[in-house]
Amino acid sequence: MGEILKIGFITSEYPHPKVKHAAGIATSIKNLAIALVKKGVEVTVFVYHQNESEIIDDKGVEIHLIKKETYKLFTWYYYRKHIQKYVNLIVNKKQIEILEAADWTGITAFMNFKVPLVIRFHGSDAYFCKLENRKQKFKNFMFEKMGLNKATAFIAPTTYAGIETAKIFGLNKNKIKTIHYGLQLENFVNSTPEIYDRNTILYIGTIIRKKGVLELAEIFNKVLKQNSKAKLTLIGNDASDIKTGEKSTYKLMEQIFSKEAKERVNYLGKIPYSEVKEHIKRTHVCTYPSFAETLGMVTIESMAMQKPVVNTSIGWAQELIDDGINGYLVHPTEIDAYANQLLKLLGDETFCAQMGNAAREKVETLFDIEKNADINIDYYKSIIS
Repeated sequence: MGEILKIGFITSEYPHPKVKHAAGIATSIKNLAIALVKKGVEVTVFVYHQNESEIIDDKGVEIHLIKKETYKLFTWYYYRKHIQKYVNLIVNKKQIEILEAADWTGITAFMNFKVPLVIRFHGSDAYFCKLENRKQKFKNFMFEKMGLNKATAFIAPTTYAGIETAKIFGLNKNKIKTIHYGLQLENFVNSTPEIYDRNTILYIGTIIRKKGVLELAEIFNKVLKQNSKAKLTLIGNDASDIKTGEKSTYKLMEQIFSKEAKERVNYLGKIPYSEVKEHIKRTHVCTYPSFAETLGMVTIESMAMQKPVVNTSIGWAQELIDDGINGYLVHPTEIDAYANQLLKLLGDETFCAQMGNAAREKVETLFDIEKNADINIDYYKSIIS
């Protein structure tokens, strides 16, 4: 191992104008990559399934876009081998010492690398199927299991995600280390926490059943009965519904909203990330009633902006929020209890401010990317030493 640690990330998404797609996984990878570069680590990011092949420098991170290829037969196999060949070429050329990939779709199945591979549990299809009580395609399960079997070690963003993934795939728990995602906290500063739109509730995320949005529609109906000034803002892509076949989950929400609620809902669709932060800043309370996450980046982003969050009570969320201290934890199916916690916050501005301050403190303690990058570096070094 040289003096400078050299790492490569294999991903299908990364926040950059030339990259086709970027969601929560992308944000967490970029946060870490930039923090690692600041600490003298050489970072290369391989982004597959792209429109064109290109090499880009972005804030000291070298991004390699790998064009999507199709083959007459077995594209799922030959494209993986194509990625493997390219990655190994760059690993050799740049003397990269360790690679990291995600568990989703088992992209590293059938791939062999010349250096150790770490898999980070951003959330496999199998993991989400278990949480949503859905049946998974056998092929998808096998790809993910094969991908995991290729790894030297694993990183889980929450202990809950690590334990559940280990159970699903029969992994050795001793090879799993919990390292939380982190935020560049200087980018999440709310210098005027006392200025916000009273009685506004904000949800950020895909409009999809697994995020608890159908329950949120019922919850908002209840809130509005007690607080006629309440407003709900929704930000995120609309998705089709796996259960009903409906092309728009938001249409399903509209069927649940009361007549009064429909007039108090503002659905903005997907908007630029910079604008999302402004909406967090301006809102009174944030809410994320999800059934399926490994951690939930928007939760910690909202907490960093000193917002009280009413979150799901499922496993992973218990590692983000101390119920009643720096947020609230309620199961999304407990409609009345969930609505009551939102009403409590909307009705008490002093308590809201206290909870918002405590939320920021929690994020500074657990989710500061500067601290978490050091933990990642130590773990990478322990694998390659």
